[in-house]
Amino acid sequence: MMRGKPGTPILRAMVFQLIMILVTLVAVYPLLWLVLTSFKSKAAYIADQFGFPWPVFLGNFVVAFRGGRFARWLLNSVIVTAGGTIGSTLLACLSGFAFAKMPFKGIRNLLNLVIALMVVPPVVMILPLFMMYTKLALHSTFHGIILLYVGLTLPFSVYLITNFFKTIPNDLIEAGFMDGYSRIGILVNLIVPLSGAAILTLIITNALWIWNELLIALTFLAKDNMRTLMVGITTFKTRYMLDVPVTMAGLLMTTIPMLLLYAVFQRSFIRGLTEGSLKG
Repeated sequence: MMRGKPGTPILRAMVFQLIMILVTLVAVYPLLWLVLTSFKSKAAYIADQFGFPWPVFLGNFVVAFRGGRFARWLLNSVIVTAGGTIGSTLLACLSGFAFAKMPFKGIRNLLNLVIALMVVPPVVMILPLFMMYTKLALHSTFHGIILLYVGLTLPFSVYLITNFFKTIPNDLIEAGFMDGYSRIGILVNLIVPLSGAAILTLIITNALWIWNELLIALTFLAKDNMRTLMVGITTFKTRYMLDVPVTMAGLLMTTIPMLLLYAVFQRSFIRGLTEGSLKG
């Protein structure tokens, strides 16, 4: 039998490492450019858009924070993100438990319908939702947009949680009934504690999406005092005549909370994704 050359595995490993380095650079470069631009003055940015900031200029953060209602926008983002994430997680746990442990007629077709909704882009629903929200007086209200975010994140949430709940042994459910638990009691006291990684993964994923979402927030939160951070940052391009460093400073301050959230729960997030993919 013919054997490969001794250097072939090493060459493949080197090529693989090179590809991974290139992919990492492509992924990290936008964030690096965001950080570097945030610490440049406008004159320094015009002189050299891709160089390192020297001297370091902190005035962009002051202008970004004071130039708009940054604190108010931050609070709005927290309200919308927390409300949408909590609502979606609660409904996903209830639905996932029903799909995974309470079989009924037509369950497969209903679950497939829910999963199919994941491929529907939100942009195609903007116009009918806008007309409906205007008639129902839900436009420019926090509870209205939270309801929208819950509906948009629910299909993926149900899919992820259902797959995880299916891996929990049915014997545990039967033991719960024997101990006198109701279905809700089994979900709260038995299923949820065993699904911490999956639920945490779901919370982080939905929070990241809602926090960074722009189109829906821009359409359904028209009042200035109700804007989220992502919508508020877009106003800098008119107020400050396309002052890119100020805009990047605002975006950097907007990004930091989600980076901290991911950094703190990184291990649980990755474990939840891995367990969900293996068990699903």
